[in-house]
Amino acid sequence: MIPLPHLSIQLLNFSAAPSADWQVLADHATAADQAGVDRLAISDHVAFGDNLDDYADPSKGGTAGGRQPTGPDGAWLEPLTTLSWLAAQTNRIRLQTGILLAALRRPIVLAKTAATLDVLSGGRLDLGVGVGWQDTEYTAAGLNFSQRGRLLDHSLEVCHVVWTTNRSFYTSNELTFEGVHAMPAPAQQGGIPIWVSGTANSRTAKRLATFGCGWIPWGDDRADIICGIRRMKRQFEELGLGSVPLEVQGPVPIVKNNDGVMNLERTMEGIPPLVEAGVTDCRISIPLPTDPSAAEDRLGQLVAAFRTTTGRLAN
Repeated sequence: MIPLPHLSIQLLNFSAAPSADWQVLADHATAADQAGVDRLAISDHVAFGDNLDDYADPSKGGTAGGRQPTGPDGAWLEPLTTLSWLAAQTNRIRLQTGILLAALRRPIVLAKTAATLDVLSGGRLDLGVGVGWQDTEYTAAGLNFSQRGRLLDHSLEVCHVVWTTNRSFYTSNELTFEGVHAMPAPAQQGGIPIWVSGTANSRTAKRLATFGCGWIPWGDDRADIICGIRRMKRQFEELGLGSVPLEVQGPVPIVKNNDGVMNLERTMEGIPPLVEAGVTDCRISIPLPTDPSAAEDRLGQLVAAFRTTTGRLAN
């Protein structure tokens, strides 16, 4: 069954300045929860080098023309810790890492941390994962950046085994263990949903087919999501991987008035083509006022317009 389209937003768990008022992050999460937004996501960086130019280099995992939102001295909150904080202040909204550099964490510790958050949040965690673009983070973690794809797969293999068996056994070139107990299991049956980020290439397609419930397109495939979905479907067909997972995240283009304010009605007109192409997670990026009530009002208007638009599509 094709999932109904849902609305998601990205919240800022980073600041260009070394310090920030993080209460605004919590206020926005609470506002999104109360307004009816389906999912919130926050991003991940563990450390930075001095040179951030690789963010604009697709060969390193960056995106052409991209620019890192902070300098190397920007403040970035660790996402799983932050989502635990936000889980305690919200009730229903899903919580996503978008994306987590999972390979930087020891796999068994990642499995335990994510399962703990899923249990304490009542089964609301979605684990968005990717390989990243910055070799400094891998070097600082004692890992080989050139092996980042395999390191991610290894982490996901361990998580899957630990999440789905009471007494776990695992063997690979990197690690072997047997008779391991790591309870509690995640609250969600079958383990925490994995959303795989990456461009539509054979490596991402294989990872998505093996571990993923959803795809977070990157680079050119995100910039032109409709063509990106076609490219990913072609990868699955050529590699004999079966059907592409039903969940796909896609950015909704924002249409602004002459005064720079979002035109909500015209912005909603961009949703039907995305949904028709296969987008299920409609990511909308809008600035939110710092005042919690004003933020909830703005998000409430967004949710109402989204529900009206997608309701028409369902009918």
